[in-house]
Amino acid sequence: MTDLNAESLRISEIFYSLQGEARDSGRPTIFVRLTGCPLRCTYCDSEYAFYGGERLSLAEILQKVDGYAVRGYPLPRVCVTGGEPLAQPNCLPLLTALCDAGYQVSLETSGAMAVDEVDPRVSRVVDLKTPASGEQSRNRMENLPLLTEKDQVKFVICDRGDYDWAKFALDQYRLHERVGEVLFSPSYEQLPARQLADWIIEDRLPVRMQLQLHKLLWGDIPGV
Repeated sequence: MTDLNAESLRISEIFYSLQGEARDSGRPTIFVRLTGCPLRCTYCDSEYAFYGGERLSLAEILQKVDGYAVRGYPLPRVCVTGGEPLAQPNCLPLLTALCDAGYQVSLETSGAMAVDEVDPRVSRVVDLKTPASGEQSRNRMENLPLLTEKDQVKFVICDRGDYDWAKFALDQYRLHERVGEVLFSPSYEQLPARQLADWIIEDRLPVRMQLQLHKLLWGDIPGV
């Protein structure tokens, strides 16, 4: 059993907001953003989380998360994100501790880290890196056969080349048959949302197009 007081993580921020992406878009969610990331995607919107942060024990993290729970309401969702959360090994016991506490937990992770040891109760949102991200070579395609209907795969689309690459990966790995959601998202202020929508409709792809709700509401302000 993990000693929640002995193990720690470097945390960039913990905050309460609306989930802006993926299956739970629009739902109130507690975000735990871990510090650090080995990738440098061209469109990254959380560079402030690459460095710094505060080292907290797992017990302290759970205490802060619990502080957002409202008495008499169901426990809110918790999203563990980054940076790249799995770059810190103690992310794994944190995910398990959150599940044990009764939260519905999702993990936002790049396609660059192994996901096989993530608690099976967690919904893994795997962001496969497209060519325009500059990090396509970091994708661990061996993760894909491990994913289930509980999980989600996301593509951030910057241009037509990214779209064609994502469409090929969708078909090659039969992602729409493997995971609960395949998400195509236009890179913020880089690819017009209407353009991506037209491509998806024209090709009749079995995907969900998503817009980043938090950016539509608050722009690039961190911590919302």
